[in-house]
Amino acid sequence: MIFRQLFDSDSSTYTYLLACSETREAVLIDTVFEKHDRDVALVRELGLQVKYVLDTHVHADHVTGAWRMKQALGARIGGSANGGANCLGQPLAQGDRITFGRHALEVRETPGHTAGCLTLVTTDHAMAFTGDCLLIRGAGRTDFQGGDVHRMWRSIREQIFSLPDACLVYPAHDYSGRTCSTVGEERRYNPRIGGEAREEDFVGYMNNLGLPHPGKIDIAVPANLECGRPQTPAESEEPDWGPVRKTYAGIPEISAEWVAANRGAVHILDVRGPEEFVGALGQLQGSQNIPLGELRDRLGEVPRDKPVVAICQSGKRSAMAATILLKGGWQDVANVDGGLLEWHKLSLPLGAD
Repeated sequence: MIFRQLFDSDSSTYTYLLACSETREAVLIDTVFEKHDRDVALVRELGLQVKYVLDTHVHADHVTGAWRMKQALGARIGGSANGGANCLGQPLAQGDRITFGRHALEVRETPGHTAGCLTLVTTDHAMAFTGDCLLIRGAGRTDFQGGDVHRMWRSIREQIFSLPDACLVYPAHDYSGRTCSTVGEERRYNPRIGGEAREEDFVGYMNNLGLPHPGKIDIAVPANLECGRPQTPAESEEPDWGPVRKTYAGIPEISAEWVAANRGAVHILDVRGPEEFVGALGQLQGSQNIPLGELRDRLGEVPRDKPVVAICQSGKRSAMAATILLKGGWQDVANVDGGLLEWHKLSLPLGAD
């Protein structure tokens, strides 16, 4: 199985990507609205088909990216049938299974932090995605959104602590840089509910946390009841000059085919060395040659009246060139995916038609 743990530093939220390595079917858990481009880029680079985008609960500290994933990838939105969200394509309840390729997640209802919290467990009981129910050496607060400390006690003890000791615990948040724990560790060391703690101990601890309400609660909760769908049409984040896609590394890229068909609409910057520029691969007609090592000192020579597409032999050096241009203040920039090697592979013409 393919597994990735992604992080949003603003809300300390973990997003999880799980996929079948054979069928390429995938699920995303607890996405963040602002991290949409990052997550879509990873999905596309790995060649995955996201079947489901799942939320473990209605979050109060960030807006989910579920609606955006549905629009971009055709994913089905899943969440608790008891959570209050009115936009679910897949309402989930105790015992349900979410399948993706040869793998599946089983649904365990774990209310307490909110009335509609879920824990999602791989069917081999090797991994549990606990949302804000059981955290690493902690537990989610229970003082709003239908929270109930007694229900959380039962959720953790009966639904999560019943899993094998070696089962890995992956929460929706961590504020101290911890990424993973195990059921056995939390059963033994969790200061709120582990060891010899009794229900009255847990209740006393949780009722005296004294935490302020999340700063985004008034925005996040209503938005998440709509699965993150904007109230007004959002402005497109896609460049309007061409089909640019950001890679998982954050590099804007555009296809060689598009550049070949739109030569007059862009300025082509070739960042190979002078010998390569006149070498065997040739050069695109009308392209400007500034070797990558000289680009920072010669930025003033790069025109700003057209979008700039950077190219080199393989697309690696030109990726750095695109980054340099962006940092230098250029906005309409892209790297030619695959460079001149891809250009020749596709038998595209070096000269303009």
